[in-house]
Amino acid sequence: MPETVKIIECPRDAWQGLAQIIPTEVKAAYLSKLIRAGFRYIDAVSFVAPKYVPQMADSDRLMEELVEAGVVPGRANGKGGHAAGPQEMPPAMKGQPPEIIGIVVNEKGLERALRAPGVTTLGYPYSVSASFRRQNANMSREESQALTQKLQEASDRAGRKLVVYISMAFGNPYEEPWGSEIVEEAVLWLKSIGVRMVSLADTAGIADAKGIGDLVKAVKGAAEGMELGVHLHSRPEGAAEKVMAAYEAGCRRFDSALTGLGGCPFAGDEMVGNIATEIVVQTLGEQGADTGIEPWAMLSALDATQEIRKKYAG
Repeated sequence: MPETVKIIECPRDAWQGLAQIIPTEVKAAYLSKLIRAGFRYIDAVSFVAPKYVPQMADSDRLMEELVEAGVVPGRANGKGGHAAGPQEMPPAMKGQPPEIIGIVVNEKGLERALRAPGVTTLGYPYSVSASFRRQNANMSREESQALTQKLQEASDRAGRKLVVYISMAFGNPYEEPWGSEIVEEAVLWLKSIGVRMVSLADTAGIADAKGIGDLVKAVKGAAEGMELGVHLHSRPEGAAEKVMAAYEAGCRRFDSALTGLGGCPFAGDEMVGNIATEIVVQTLGEQGADTGIEPWAMLSALDATQEIRKKYAG
């Protein structure tokens, strides 16, 4: 039997740094196309303050439009919005409903995400770097842990899932202590509070293939019983090697973005960005893995992504 691999498409990550704002209806049409083509796992929106990430200011409305289009489950509350709680499947949908990830970084974002229709999974960046945590979220480790625990409890009550991204998992540029044991400690703590999905993030884009393989192997034991993934950044020419390193070490969950759209602001190299989905699919397909993405769907999605690039990425 071929190994099953979960590919998480990340348009939210690809879009959020673009200077030109993509209209809500364009985003909705694009995401609808991905979902109808069979992309089942999508990091689609984030619920952060618009002044920090203007591109994501419309996340609430975007999810409403996806529900209205019938491509994600949800239900109206009769007041121009949508109710939280169990999500209803539109009659036109068949098969597995899409997993839609919404990123949150504080309690206000949590409230918005739980109100939004169609968001099945909350995503939270949990940093093992004190400097990055303070710079990115202005939180201490204790405050971040308290929020993570609240996210886990709230998502459980609401019938949603939670994926935690371990930021700076592969090292950081702040000259702080770092090692696989620090990442392993974070994984063990997350497992102890009930988190079942975790993704190791190369936030600064500094990991090489060997370092990726070594870290995945090092934390696999701690992550037993959890879904362990990676969110990598790379120059295009090094992407396949990094994907293979994670796969050979036992990773079966990969974040990526079609055409590699989206940079890595902490890398200091404009060629370092998201790993292209087409590279991930081809690389793993050559190993006999089942990515769940059909060739026709990939071509259709690439065409749509190139249109976004031309109009909004400059």
